[in-house]
Amino acid sequence: MAERELFQIGDVAKMYHLSVGTLRHYEQVGLLKPEYTDPATGYRYYSVRQFEQLTNIRYLRALGLPLDEIAATLHDRDVDNIAEALRRQKELIARKKQELEIMERKIDHRLAQLEDARRSELDCIRLVEQPALRLVLLRDSVKFNSYLWLERSIRKIEQDQKLPLSYIGKVGVGISGENLKSAEFGHYDLVFLVLEEDDVYEGRVETLPPCRCAAVRFRGDHSRAPQYYEQLAQFLAANGLQIAGFSREITLIDNCISDDPAQYVTEIRIPVARG
Repeated sequence: MAERELFQIGDVAKMYHLSVGTLRHYEQVGLLKPEYTDPATGYRYYSVRQFEQLTNIRYLRALGLPLDEIAATLHDRDVDNIAEALRRQKELIARKKQELEIMERKIDHRLAQLEDARRSELDCIRLVEQPALRLVLLRDSVKFNSYLWLERSIRKIEQDQKLPLSYIGKVGVGISGENLKSAEFGHYDLVFLVLEEDDVYEGRVETLPPCRCAAVRFRGDHSRAPQYYEQLAQFLAANGLQIAGFSREITLIDNCISDDPAQYVTEIRIPVARG
């Protein structure tokens, strides 16, 4: 009878567009055992009646169900069991879809940031309107003296987070308003993480209100910042503006994006008010 006809594992793999290794794995986890294994050669054979089971496995795998759940479902085949497994998978897909949509928005946002940075008007101080910001603030004194100068502070902010900071948001540094007024531009007083709308941070988050800022972008990284702080101070004095908060300094293009320091772009923003 046709039902008793046996097929070698390689032939079954070809018929179902699977690898031999996949069928062996199904056997190892108890999902689909061969109808017969030759004790002398170890060759594995499958029967026609197992094809329906393999079809069901492929169908459920195509829907994304894990192997252990497929095994449980096929072991106790029942309409209610299948329906419940499919409902759980639908809920999982909905969550994954939401995560992918967030990732897509993050990619779009990062692409827009990069394009904006590449088109930057450099070495030109201007007044800009800063929208409200959601920040994670770490008041920590740091000095630019090596490639890894920020790592200690970043690790503090990243502690207990489910996602790396590179996924959550952009890290920046700042100088307090007091030190800006004293023209102390040689070190930073705080490290911050700018959160986007969809970002979730496990810890304290502060929201800064909208404000007007004096801003400048320049070629290079944080090591070139002091001279631009001096230029900003001169601009504020010449235009009757007062410092109204800590600076926000961010590398828009840095060594995470390019190996060429000539492509780096850094921005400094200082909140201001009329004197």
